[in-house]
Amino acid sequence: MGAGGWASYGHIPALRTLPEFEVVSVSARRQESAQQAAEKFGIPHAYEDAHDLIKDPDVDLVAVLTPTSQRVPLVKAAIEAGKDVYSEWPLTTRTSAASEELLALTEAKGVRHVAGLQRRQGPAARYVRDLVAQGYVGDVRAARISVGLDAFPPVMPERIAWTFDVDAFTHVLSIYGGHFLDVLFQIVGPPKDLTAIVETQLPELTVLETGKTVPSAKPDEVMAVGTLENGGLFSVQLEGAQKFPTVLQSNITGTEGVLRLTNDRAFENTEDNTLHGVNGDSGNGSALAVLPVPEEYRSLPDASLDESVQDLAHLYAAFARDKANGTTEATTFADAVRQHHLIDRIQRSSKEFSA
Repeated sequence: MGAGGWASYGHIPALRTLPEFEVVSVSARRQESAQQAAEKFGIPHAYEDAHDLIKDPDVDLVAVLTPTSQRVPLVKAAIEAGKDVYSEWPLTTRTSAASEELLALTEAKGVRHVAGLQRRQGPAARYVRDLVAQGYVGDVRAARISVGLDAFPPVMPERIAWTFDVDAFTHVLSIYGGHFLDVLFQIVGPPKDLTAIVETQLPELTVLETGKTVPSAKPDEVMAVGTLENGGLFSVQLEGAQKFPTVLQSNITGTEGVLRLTNDRAFENTEDNTLHGVNGDSGNGSALAVLPVPEEYRSLPDASLDESVQDLAHLYAAFARDKANGTTEATTFADAVRQHHLIDRIQRSSKEFSA
């Protein structure tokens, strides 16, 4: 459901590379848009009404890619119809309680569910997770992640002005925080205690075409520190609307070594994250060196797509294996609920800090 940029750039091309899947239906708010997508990608059925897609007997997995505010009723309808369901992140605009309701509904109906937290599926992210688990850095002392991007600037086109409203839950904390904190904490384990500050440094946003200004309460700067369940400390910085994006920088330091992940893009990445590391077995003294990701982490049949799209393909491939083997490699609604709870904790901590 949804034939916009992320569907056409990401989901449909990713699915078309995987032999386990066939894209048989697409829906959009306008029949013309759905038909254009169907013709472009050779999809048999195009619908204006998303419920017609859900009813399509050829559809086994419903991917809900609409804006966050429109997802809940469509996800619920797919679950009620007994279809497996993929929901983009975030699951809901009201964080924990509403997300828990969707998770409970999937479990009651016995359908499989996937949450669009695909960044952890990237080869470098999975390799770092395994290196930490294998003791490359020894005991984790600290994990730091900084994500700085030019997204959510003070002037935006009218077609995405709906994101100005903080209740749309489309901002640097919910979107990029949700994705990148999922990557961090699947590597080093979940946070235990945290203290955070969330600020709106751009209290006024402007519509590009009209010059209309709108008051905004959307967070665009987030900092958090805390302890990890597995021991060690963590720190987080998320910053939107940067003129000169610092993008992804992450260090994991331990008693025996250091790992560093970087990328010069935060979205629509053409390349995977670059991994550097050093420990006592490195043979290069104290200098960080590039650690190539082993080929077994790159298991897709087509590696020609952008890495952002390949992350999606890895997620769908994991779902296919889960369905065949009864495993849980793919991120599920349970993972999304945990991320919603984390964002709630960050926002509550900030309010308490300010008080």
